[in-house]
Amino acid sequence: MAAAVERHSDSPVSEEKRIGDEHLEKNEIGHRHTIENLPDPDAGLSDEERAAHDRKLLRKLDLKLIPWLSFLYLISFLDRTNIGNAKVDGLQEDLNMTNGQYNESLTIFFVSYSVFEPLTNVLLKKLRPSVFLPIIMIWWGICMACMGLVHNYAGLMTARWWLGVAEAGLFPGVNYYLSCWYRRSEFGIRAAVFFSAAALAGSFGGLLAAGIAQMGGVGGKPGWAWIFILEGLATIFVGIASYWMVHDFPAEATFLTPDDRARVLRRLRADKQASAAHEDFQMKYFWQSVKDWKTLMFSIIYMGADGSLYAFSLFLPTILQQLGYTSTRANLLSVPPYAVAAVCTVLVGWIADRTKQRGLCNIIMALFGIIGFSMLLGSGTPGVQYAGTFLGAIGIYPLHREHHLLGIQQPGRRLQAWRLARDKPRFKLGHGVVLAYLTLFLFGGSIVTRILLAWENKKRKSGARDTWVEGKSEEEIHEMGDGRPDFIYTL
Repeated sequence: MAAAVERHSDSPVSEEKRIGDEHLEKNEIGHRHTIENLPDPDAGLSDEERAAHDRKLLRKLDLKLIPWLSFLYLISFLDRTNIGNAKVDGLQEDLNMTNGQYNESLTIFFVSYSVFEPLTNVLLKKLRPSVFLPIIMIWWGICMACMGLVHNYAGLMTARWWLGVAEAGLFPGVNYYLSCWYRRSEFGIRAAVFFSAAALAGSFGGLLAAGIAQMGGVGGKPGWAWIFILEGLATIFVGIASYWMVHDFPAEATFLTPDDRARVLRRLRADKQASAAHEDFQMKYFWQSVKDWKTLMFSIIYMGADGSLYAFSLFLPTILQQLGYTSTRANLLSVPPYAVAAVCTVLVGWIADRTKQRGLCNIIMALFGIIGFSMLLGSGTPGVQYAGTFLGAIGIYPLHREHHLLGIQQPGRRLQAWRLARDKPRFKLGHGVVLAYLTLFLFGGSIVTRILLAWENKKRKSGARDTWVEGKSEEEIHEMGDGRPDFIYTL
């Protein structure tokens, strides 16, 4: 890049770029009108040279953003689901809880999570990612460690409530955060890599829990308590480190040069993304989202994936234990299904980006989940049931990456946490409810949404929606977001 800049050092373009760079640095690229007038740092370069700069920029973004964010989500998912591993090590018996009380301790996490989730993106923008994410991580690390110190049902309920409050900000916040850096065609694979951490957490969590549980008796505490304490302390340390490892929005990112900041914002603007700038929160955008039919449909699809995912992740060790395995072996046998799901999550994300057929990927993968839970529901043979967990995992985890969290799917999480444990050892009712979620909401919702989006794209390409911008100013058109007639949806 240095050679390219040097080549144009005496040209008017270079002078314009230099002035533009100073303007960007002074204003931190904070307003939309600045973005719309960004100078082009690659002016005068050939298409091949521009493409080379673009590839280099993407590599830099990927290395700086994705690994650490994925690690944070691995920690998050590990901390919210390790109660399933603790249960098979004696949590419920030691705290003298009934089945109903144990289920309530799972449910209360999702109640607080859903209540506070809508506020998180507002706080993310107010406090900056490098401040907001470390704060909530330290908070939920403390909650997690406290779960290992409780002596009764009330203490566990309190800790799980605050754990839900603290964790509510990570997944929706990071999804929004990534959309501020990547174009739509690049987002799927990054979101897939990020969410594959959830499957890795299940795999890693089983191994970790099996090892930590061997500490039972140390300090007079059972093994399940040490699972919470050690993982909570690790989360606190990671949260502290995140202050230096998490970067702010593109306009303020210190690891980017002024040229690269301009490139990020220009490529997002070309992709017609309004999130290129760190804009202030406005309630009108919230109401636009609430009234949008796509918000409802994506929530229905996500309810199918999310309700199924938490039923699977919270109860897989228990399901395996009911097949006759010891607590340690049940935790260890939970590792392979998650490992396969992690690989499939990244692979499906890559395919979805390459083909731009995300809805079709949803539909096909949902069929694997339907087959898997049909096997769990229809057979009592351990080998068939274990094979069903593999298909169930690869039918759920790859689809979870495509949708942002919304409060509407939270009843599904609570329902699964309550239902699945009621009818052991076969869990017929629980598996039946998961199967219904996969079939009606995930599979059926994906088909309906894809058909409607394809129909809308056809209308826009034919010019039937051009009247929507007649008489509107440039500012008003910008505020329409994906309602602009020239915005074409990825199917």
